Amino acid sequence: MNVSSNLKEIRAEIGSKIQLIAVSKKQTLSSIIALYDEGQRDFGENYIQELTEKYQKLPRDIRWHMIGKIQSNKLKYIAPFIYMVHSIEKLSHLQTLEKEAAKHARIIRCLLQVKIARESSKSGMTTKQVRDLIDAFEYCSMPHIQLSGLMGIASFTEDQQKVCEEFNRLKKNFKELNKNDPNFKVLSMGMSSDYLLAIASGSTMVRIGSKLFGERTQ
Repeated sequence: MNVSSNLKEIRAEIGSKIQLIAVSKKQTLSSIIALYDEGQRDFGENYIQELTEKYQKLPRDIRWHMIGKIQSNKLKYIAPFIYMVHSIEKLSHLQTLEKEAAKHARIIRCLLQVKIARESSKSGMTTKQVRDLIDAFEYCSMPHIQLSGLMGIASFTEDQQKVCEEFNRLKKNFKELNKNDPNFKVLSMGMSSDYLLAIASGSTMVRIGSKLFGERTQ
């Protein structure tokens, strides 16, 4: 599969205003470099160990995104370099990141993960939990954390109407929450199977893996 051609095709589809995160989980370094050579700088990983290993071996101007489930005891390993953490579900995640980011005098961007699908395998907070977390965050002193928006994963289904309803519900929540904070402007929704629907529903950031790299063999 020609990853460079795939990248050009996807960029043409989504336009310049949508931020593309290339999901490089389990992908080879050479495949990542092929996209890097085409100007792609944002890459997403699900596992902290794999993420730190790739960080050590690849160009330092890559913006790394942690998009997988968070293990609080391992956040210290990515705090020195991570650009954005997409899967915040607890105040304790932010508190741990604040502590670790302060050690390196960095500001780490974070997205709050909202559960928009009813599938038990999907993670995320309810709308009320998101509001409560934002209120708690504003009460705390976390100068090294920037709350940048919301992230959600739609149901894995061929029912496009259901997917659109889930995306639209997250968009509504996003609009209600971002009125008072100029930094709260990222709405990350849409993956390889549904990114065009997500963009039509207001997504500002899409996370694409298999459509870029092909299906993983491991």
